[in-house]
Amino acid sequence: MNSLNITDYANALGFRAKQASALMARANTAIKNAALRRLAALLRANVDALQLDNAKDVERAVAAGLAAPMVDRLKLSPQVIETCAQGCEQLANMTDIIGEITALRQQPSGIRVGQMRVPIGVFGMIFESRPNVTIEAASLSIKSGNACILRGGSEAIESNKALSQLVQQALLESGLPADAVQLVQTTDRAVVGQLITMPQYVDVIIPRGGKGLIERISRDAKVPVIKHLDGNCHTYVDDPCDIAMAVKVADNAKTNKYSPCNATESLLVARSVAAEFLPLIGAVYAAKGVEMRCDPEALAIFKENEPLAPVDTSYTAINSEVTLKPALVLAQESDWFEEYLAPIISIKVVAGVDEAIAHINRYSSHHTDAILTRDHMHAQAFLREVDSASVMVNTSTRFADGFEYGLGAEIGISTDKFHARGPVGLEGLTSLKYVVLGDGELRT
Repeated sequence: MNSLNITDYANALGFRAKQASALMARANTAIKNAALRRLAALLRANVDALQLDNAKDVERAVAAGLAAPMVDRLKLSPQVIETCAQGCEQLANMTDIIGEITALRQQPSGIRVGQMRVPIGVFGMIFESRPNVTIEAASLSIKSGNACILRGGSEAIESNKALSQLVQQALLESGLPADAVQLVQTTDRAVVGQLITMPQYVDVIIPRGGKGLIERISRDAKVPVIKHLDGNCHTYVDDPCDIAMAVKVADNAKTNKYSPCNATESLLVARSVAAEFLPLIGAVYAAKGVEMRCDPEALAIFKENEPLAPVDTSYTAINSEVTLKPALVLAQESDWFEEYLAPIISIKVVAGVDEAIAHINRYSSHHTDAILTRDHMHAQAFLREVDSASVMVNTSTRFADGFEYGLGAEIGISTDKFHARGPVGLEGLTSLKYVVLGDGELRT
């Protein structure tokens, strides 16, 4: 498309989305839920066909030399499709919050003032790699009574087209407008520039992808942006803690999957438990080929304990992403800021919970951080003082996910403080307006 055609195309998408958003805002709960359940059924009925389309994207991505974590995000396995279907059903089973009036208060004048939850209107979603985002965005848009325009990465174009066709089929069969969910059908990046500068049609933009994409959109957008730049997540092993549990959780937080933004990228360990804990977790990471970039103190502990302790294979799952080339490396200052999305972790010994909190607040991307502890006061301090969208006690950072939080699905994870923070589900795609109920009262 030339620049004129791109402008016309983007404006047509926006106009149709705006028209559809008015119909979605007044759709009743039963119809929206029927569309979600129909979408879940269509996903399950089309697993083989979806995988054929996805295979074209994966093959093209591998041939183009796309990085392994990005290829992994691109895969649309039966398990991923089933998770999408379950997310649709979970949303359908949730209470419809649209139209809900809260905090209704009687005023001295006689009027009653409250707030009603309403759809945002039209949101634009710009994302890379993960085709399942098409379903997550579409399902949340349907339940929240919005319309959306989805622009996936060129690497997932065949998968996204196939998924969006199922979404529109579910909408039409349920009596809702197909234009409530539109996929940008061209891979021309100029469309993105148009979408983020159309406040007359688009109420909010949600970028989900690499740091470069999000920085560009945040810089150039003329509509509000809900974003997170990266996921430099931390797990802190406290004193006192359950060492066996800490090993298992730190293992899962890092090696369950390397490519998601909620994988732990930095491990902090209290000095008084480091000599006991580090050889154990080091053995687990070494067996899985995880490179450990350590501060001098952690490095010295590892080297004192070579060879590393035996691995407890009872909970060590095989991870196909790994090549078994473990390494111990002296960390650089840049490592404390890094989101690796790979079998690499930075490790630092700290004096205790106060130093851990200070380190996290300096180097974290404010996404998700966890403490593993048996001390209630330490846990409470960590929850209060760590300035992140999700803060956890005695569990894996991998749980920072809309589906795991019971939101049905998520549109992304926001590290902003306005207007949404953490996994963005239904509430994040709504707004509040004041409603005033009277009976002829006059202001004096």
